[in-house]
Amino acid sequence: MQTNHEDLAQRCLSGDIRAIARLISLLEDGDRQAYQVFGTLKNSLGRAQIIGITGPPGSGKSTLTDKMIAGLRKRGKRVGVIAVDPSSPFSGGAILGDRLRMQGHATDPGVFIRSLASRGTLGGLSKATASSVNVLDAAGYDCIIIETVGVGQSEVDIVKVADTVILVSVPGLGDDIQVIKAGIMEIGDIFVVNKADRDGADRVVREIRAMLETQAMLKFGKAVPAGPDTLAARNAEAVHHGRLMETPQKTEVEQDPHAALELPPVLKTVAETGEGVDLLLETALKQFETARLSGELEKRRMRAIRAQLQDLVSWQVMEYFLSHEGVQHLDRLSKAVFSHSTDIYSAAETLFEEFFHGGIK
Repeated sequence: MQTNHEDLAQRCLSGDIRAIARLISLLEDGDRQAYQVFGTLKNSLGRAQIIGITGPPGSGKSTLTDKMIAGLRKRGKRVGVIAVDPSSPFSGGAILGDRLRMQGHATDPGVFIRSLASRGTLGGLSKATASSVNVLDAAGYDCIIIETVGVGQSEVDIVKVADTVILVSVPGLGDDIQVIKAGIMEIGDIFVVNKADRDGADRVVREIRAMLETQAMLKFGKAVPAGPDTLAARNAEAVHHGRLMETPQKTEVEQDPHAALELPPVLKTVAETGEGVDLLLETALKQFETARLSGELEKRRMRAIRAQLQDLVSWQVMEYFLSHEGVQHLDRLSKAVFSHSTDIYSAAETLFEEFFHGGIK
């Protein structure tokens, strides 16, 4: 039975869950016609807040996502979730571990949850991730959460899609700050120390704050005002009883969207109990509104679109290349490099010239 892609697009715009699921499946399978529906969907894009959640395996990202869904629903928001799971080594499909932890929302018509396979991509995001987010955006979801695989340093790809990146860490991993090494530190808009009821959580908060301060000093040549964190902001009674602050203190940026830069918030949560999740949500929602008012959201989305365009061109070039005579050229030059008849950089230049000047048809 032939798929009517235009009909799918129109049904997605009306919020039809079956159509949304079908279209995402087609996009994940690489159906070229499915990508053409964005000509119909384009005027309905850009409305949702896109939140990326990343961090190491075992940091509680799925449980945290589950609690965030509940908090957003209490605020009357429709929520879409893209859980990027590791790929099965046999089928290439998603293992679905993340979605199992969110089954409590499966019957909620205001929540759409979909697992996507990472398909082996180092950045933790498959080609269909950004497209699936756009489908949910066009379908009218107010907030879209992307939970990534959690493969450490390579998670920087999330900035190509998300408006707000939440970087999750936990105490007790040996190297407490292994998830926020050079490079990945720069992608976090909000830092979360989850499982904060464990020993060492306060120390992780202090270490993250120290790294952020050092990074800011190197980048700007001066001290940057600290954002809210759950050590500095808690009062003595809360510290004594080990409770997290329930309402965030207003910061300079929240009072004035055009104020100077400040360090990202460092917050503590206990996802299993929901402790700290309301503060995290309020921080993320306010940060998004501040970025929108200041024009930073527009700049960020422009950078993201440019990055996605580069990826899409690369994918299309390689797809065309490998589906034509390019495989033969690739094999021939691979053998030449292996036998030392040429070097790999000269071979790459030859492939480029043959592709763009008619050698591969």
